[in-house]
Amino acid sequence: GAESYFDNELKNLEKIKEPLALTLDTNLQYLVKKDLEKAIEDFNAIGAAGLLMDVKTGEVLSLVSLPDYNINNRTDISSHSYTNKITKGVFELGSVFKTFTTALALEENLFYPDSVIKNIPKEIKCSTHKISDLKEFPINLTVEDILIRSSNVGTLMIAREIGEKKYREFLSKLNLLQTIDFEINEIGTPLAFRWDKCKLETVSFGRGITTTPLQAAAAYAAISNGGYTIKPTIKKTEKYTVNEDRIISRETSRQMNKILRKVVTEKEGTGKLANIFGYYVGGKTGTSKKYGEGNQNLNTFISVFPTHQPKYILLVMLDEPKAAPHINYNYKGQMIKNIKR
Repeated sequence: GAESYFDNELKNLEKIKEPLALTLDTNLQYLVKKDLEKAIEDFNAIGAAGLLMDVKTGEVLSLVSLPDYNINNRTDISSHSYTNKITKGVFELGSVFKTFTTALALEENLFYPDSVIKNIPKEIKCSTHKISDLKEFPINLTVEDILIRSSNVGTLMIAREIGEKKYREFLSKLNLLQTIDFEINEIGTPLAFRWDKCKLETVSFGRGITTTPLQAAAAYAAISNGGYTIKPTIKKTEKYTVNEDRIISRETSRQMNKILRKVVTEKEGTGKLANIFGYYVGGKTGTSKKYGEGNQNLNTFISVFPTHQPKYILLVMLDEPKAAPHINYNYKGQMIKNIKR
């Protein structure tokens, strides 16, 4: 779709001697695709996707969506499985949204990372529904522990302190609700929804709201790069315009990077298997249901690295992964077997 998007520019005779350079790195494309193909095989998934992006410029260094096809032989590519999952796919991404809730709460000075939320119930009734966590947590958790452990109930309690108006405005500033401007034609639009009963609570932990993985990755870039929104791009240019309008302060960004690092390093962190020596990875996991036949999972991990001086955002997604009992992970000298997700 890139050639189609730039068609008029390519036909412009005044620019005929100016090469059109893309930000994509073919070596990275090869490596990301290779690892995603291995993940599909290991977890018997129906698809996968990956996006590597510069956290400050928005340059997309790698963008892979699987399954793919040979562009020279595309007579029968009507299946939705060939949709570009990163740019066109519109998904409910689950717990990756908890990062936005935490960041806004810190930015509004409602809490500090070590503020304790007391008496967190096992479940909360919201309208006609009951919201609970997948596993049991302590009744008192700090704000950072709520994100590290990924508590739904703790997150919605934080969101209620923020309030619907500020939360809606924040998601809009992060460009998670609108159609994103990107240099290919295959672009998805987040599904519209009403902010009615219980919507604030469910959106706070990533349910009942959709967006594209590209937009989610760009929002994580803004959270981790010092607080500036970025515009993802695949067009190489000598100069990038820095958005001087902050959505969060540099201090809030610093605090969030430290928490995202703990998601990976702490014993109770949901992303601890991503703690690769020397890369200082931080990030957040997300699991959501694909409603329909079988209620299969969509698993996402959005990471930032190195967290002490962020350079890259890496988003990885597996579509309908299954149990992988044949895989053993060696985590800090401890063998972990029978990984289910």
